[in-house]
Amino acid sequence: MKVAVLMGSTSDRPKMAAALEVLAELGIEADEEVLSAHRSPDLVAGFAAGARDAGYGAIICGAGMAAHLAGAVAARTTLPVIGVPLSGGALNGVDALYATVQMPKGMPVATVAIDGAANAALLAAEILGVHDPEVANRLAAYRSRWQAPK
Repeated sequence: MKVAVLMGSTSDRPKMAAALEVLAELGIEADEEVLSAHRSPDLVAGFAAGARDAGYGAIICGAGMAAHLAGAVAARTTLPVIGVPLSGGALNGVDALYATVQMPKGMPVATVAIDGAANAALLAAEILGVHDPEVANRLAAYRSRWQAPK
């Protein structure tokens, strides 16, 4: 299984790069797409609806301000969707955090911290690792770096 890393704009790439780096380090195939919930809603809907058949196991969505990308994707797939609220704008990401975390019942979006793309990738790896022992083992080795010495 692979992971899709979506962002609402090309200007979001620097903030979402950490997700792609972590996924690569864990040996998880990832595809990057720029899709806007506002500028290209039909493309977002088509991508989300076909994501499972395209071999994705999780979708990471990064967007700022109104941050509707994760919710628009979650509305059209039963795959796990992880939202990354991105900083910027007048509220420096708090608006994106609220927009991402406040999904209606039935359309869940797992949400990480503002600019938390690396943690989004780790969460996606945990999800894939439920059924893929190799991913789980690579994730355990990666996370061991942050464990306190005994």
